[in-house]
Amino acid sequence: MNNKPLSFFEALGFKRAIELLLEEIQDLYLSDEIQWVIGYSGGKDSTATLQLVWMALACLHSEKRVKPVHVISTDTLVENPVVANWVKLSLSKIGQAAMNQDLPFTPHRLTPDPTQSFWVNLIGRGYPAPRPWFRWCTERLKIGPAHNFVSSVVQAQGEAIMVLGTRKAESARRAQNMKKFEARRVRDLLSPNGGLPNAYIYTPIQDWSNDDVWAFLLNTPNPWGHDNSNLLELYKGASPDNECPLVMDTKTPSCGDSRFGCWVCTLVEKDKSMQAMLQNDLDKFWMAPLIEIRDRLALKDNEGKWDDRGLRDFRRMTGSVQLHNDKVVHGPYKQAVREDLLRDLLEAQEKIRELGPESVKDLELITIDELKEIRRVWVVDKNEIEDRLPLIYEEVLSKPYPGRQFDDNKTFGAPEMQILRDLCGDDELHYQLCRDLLNIERRYSSMLRRAGLFEQIEKAFHKGAYDDETDAILRARNKRDALDKANMKLDCDIQESSN
Repeated sequence: MNNKPLSFFEALGFKRAIELLLEEIQDLYLSDEIQWVIGYSGGKDSTATLQLVWMALACLHSEKRVKPVHVISTDTLVENPVVANWVKLSLSKIGQAAMNQDLPFTPHRLTPDPTQSFWVNLIGRGYPAPRPWFRWCTERLKIGPAHNFVSSVVQAQGEAIMVLGTRKAESARRAQNMKKFEARRVRDLLSPNGGLPNAYIYTPIQDWSNDDVWAFLLNTPNPWGHDNSNLLELYKGASPDNECPLVMDTKTPSCGDSRFGCWVCTLVEKDKSMQAMLQNDLDKFWMAPLIEIRDRLALKDNEGKWDDRGLRDFRRMTGSVQLHNDKVVHGPYKQAVREDLLRDLLEAQEKIRELGPESVKDLELITIDELKEIRRVWVVDKNEIEDRLPLIYEEVLSKPYPGRQFDDNKTFGAPEMQILRDLCGDDELHYQLCRDLLNIERRYSSMLRRAGLFEQIEKAFHKGAYDDETDAILRARNKRDALDKANMKLDCDIQESSN
């Protein structure tokens, strides 16, 4: 006996199920003046959600569909290029179709602030590639831009309703979270948003299965002109076995395990979707440089554990040395490593533009705004006054760097810095200390008030006051042992005084 629960469509019948859902969407839309924000990623769930809302509003009289509906799509700037092009084209079609059909949809392509982009943090500041215990990317690249947009709607209108394509069938954890928020609903169908006050969440396909989603998409014409069968092909191409069958019975495997995301993601063992695209479509060989860079960021030792310590400074961002279990906790990527990563990225961009199809002839793996911010971080924040970014850009791309000269009063050029390096020999820490002190003095030399100068000099000496990494670790251990000894003595003194 098969105890598998009926799917959403099996329980009600396809036509009746859709009719009821469209009525629900219409009633909710007309119930108040709160603007809607639909999250759209270009994947199957968000496409189905947007398509349902579109169909529901299209059935309303024009005088009733006046409340704005924002369609937001977050581009992390490191999305899989194939998917990014799909979403970009889709947003363009959504805007044009909404205008032609007199519907209140407005598409918005959101991107992270240039100061918080993936490459600015990784190549600029030297953040190590994201790890499960240091997942710095999601908040900056995806959550932040979306929250900022919704917050702007809330600030202007007082409230906002977010329409999302999340489903309980995606995972047990997702189902548990959705049930938890259902219990806290302030109105029928609307759950609170845990991170955004006065923003509510509506999930019209929350009870759908993967099969329901595909059944809807492939049996209902896309109202903004995209071909849903092409979306199916996109999922098939990203599946290792190149299969994404329609489910006809309980024994047929369903489609939907494909996951699209950032091509640089190191939080997964392998980027299966991108590798499958190469495997299933020889015309996508141009994506190989992306996999090479991604695998370089996911550096592991012979035991399969992440190990990029050789690429990173033994000091933290602040210049301090931190120990954990008597081992040093490494900090940001070293200067040479960051410069090599930038060079590899620009070379990959050129190779893709040369070998790839017309759709990627103008592909930007890194934007000019990001390059400008990386340059600022290197020269100003990190005192790397060699100013190597324009040179790397010109070496790889064979054209002038488009940014302005960084500092018209620059005292030290490449020849002067080479003299300093020659004087310091192989003592890299000594070279860095001298360079830091020279740049600090240069920055403060034109100021009328030189407040903060001594603090900056003290920080430079604190960061460079080691002979080498071994000396730094020894000093950190001695400092820790001395502190432990002082704490023990303090505890003893307190105990004696209490007796």
